[in-house]
Amino acid sequence: MSEKKQQVSRRQFLNYTLTGVGGFMAAGMLAPMLRMAVDPVLQESGHGDLTNVSLAVEDITTDPQRIDWKVKQVDGWYESEVNRSAWVFKDENDEIQAFSPICKHLGCVVSWEGSDEYPDQFYCPCHDGRYYKDGTNVPGTPPLQPLDVYEQEVRDGMLFLGDAVPREGA
Repeated sequence: MSEKKQQVSRRQFLNYTLTGVGGFMAAGMLAPMLRMAVDPVLQESGHGDLTNVSLAVEDITTDPQRIDWKVKQVDGWYESEVNRSAWVFKDENDEIQAFSPICKHLGCVVSWEGSDEYPDQFYCPCHDGRYYKDGTNVPGTPPLQPLDVYEQEVRDGMLFLGDAVPREGA
């Protein structure tokens, strides 16, 4: 057996070197993209957080009143304040109801007693959509689903609202 050293040719040396440098450069370019794709998934979600809407429970009446508040929203690395609205009132059982003002037909904004023809109803001016006071849609009008209901909680006499949740029924 002869022990010959295997010589690496110039061509093989350049091939190994360029492959290593190219792999290092590719990894350097892909690492930030991979982090950008994965990092927001690993962040804690603010979904489901309840926000104080600055409305005392004692100020809530049986007539729906529109309240507006702001929530902080995070999209990836972009933070913004988003305006939210709700129709809040106490029903005949003295329970607090909080409905989303977004019509389930085309996403227009409904208003309480918005039409002289239909008093005591939520009215959508876009296509004459109507909802009863309990948030269910009036049969024969464009919306096919009831208004969404906000998650809610009362703490220290103040109303806290969360996300709007779709309801079943028509």
